[in-house]
Amino acid sequence: MGIFDFVKGGVRELAIARPDAAKDFWVYKHPDQTVPMKAQLTVDSDETALFFRDGKYVGQFGPGRHTLDSQNIPFLGQLIDKFTGGDVFIAEVFFVSAREHASIKFGTSVGDVVDPETRMQVRMMVHGMFSARVHDPVRFVTGLVGQRVTTNDAFIGWFKSQVQKTIKENIAELIVAKKWPVADVTSGAYTSEIEQETLTRVHQHVDSYGVEIIRFGDFSISMDQKDRERIARYRDRFAYADRISQNPQGYHQFAQAEMMLGAAEGMKKGGGAAGNAMAGAGIGLGFGMAGQMFQNNAYQTPPAFAQPQHQQAPAHGHSPAAAPTNTVACGSCGAHVAPGKFCVQCGKAMQAPPPPAASQPKFCASCGAGLAGKFCAQCGTAAPG
Repeated sequence: MGIFDFVKGGVRELAIARPDAAKDFWVYKHPDQTVPMKAQLTVDSDETALFFRDGKYVGQFGPGRHTLDSQNIPFLGQLIDKFTGGDVFIAEVFFVSAREHASIKFGTSVGDVVDPETRMQVRMMVHGMFSARVHDPVRFVTGLVGQRVTTNDAFIGWFKSQVQKTIKENIAELIVAKKWPVADVTSGAYTSEIEQETLTRVHQHVDSYGVEIIRFGDFSISMDQKDRERIARYRDRFAYADRISQNPQGYHQFAQAEMMLGAAEGMKKGGGAAGNAMAGAGIGLGFGMAGQMFQNNAYQTPPAFAQPQHQQAPAHGHSPAAAPTNTVACGSCGAHVAPGKFCVQCGKAMQAPPPPAASQPKFCASCGAGLAGKFCAQCGTAAPG
């Protein structure tokens, strides 16, 4: 409101204060830069009134009621407008709240983070609340003016963006640096440590603007539901394979089985009956490889003490058969001995056995045909006895 409006309005315009509708604002800027001499400035107990001219800080007033007169308040002399006869100050007046502002909600995406446990890429989010307050009003307004942020809503939007940026960067760095499994992070296992670390980082980032974060509340880190299900399946299957193999180095074997299962699932979705058949084969191969891990582990782990091996006795009534040998009968003593020139039993020269007598051919008495059996093949006559 200009000087002429002040003249028309009279005493009503002599009061400068934060309106009731703006009591909860972090910062309230008086709408008129024209301030009449002798105006009454009212500052509440939880705020500070700052005077700026051309973007530069000039002076401030603490809680209480103040009469704006350059004779009593020297710095106001820098604000007098000479063109109005010295009856008007030209200044920007900011009312800055000094109390704690609680329950400021925030929520943002952390982005894609590689899970140190599974090496899967996971989409993560963070949300919660924080409380903060202005600890240096001059730096606060100077920072706002530098950012061209002069309204309460604009400040809250800018401030939340600074807090959220620091939070998301800090969470991603902590997960990578400390190798925290994402499933444990989202379950709340490291929430307290993340809160404290993030609080320190945010304080370092916003302190130059004269603001401090006091505490976080309902701080929660989550991940996409599909990613949660993928990691849960991985953990279940790896735990199953680890129980079978009892082998901490079984990751690569399990990963191969996992690939087989994944391929089977893909064929199942794309191939009807044939896909189902191949899926069954893939699942069988997958669990077969898990079983093989157990077998390999059993073979690779020898017993502490070797047990003596006892030969099983043959069943009663049966003796093992002797290996056959080639023998000949001695012509002198009749003993069966190995072939040679002399008998090992009687010492006499071995004699070659007489050649077998040549068999005489037989003929049928009726038809004269040759006989090869008990009856003639031509006429059926019985062969002679």
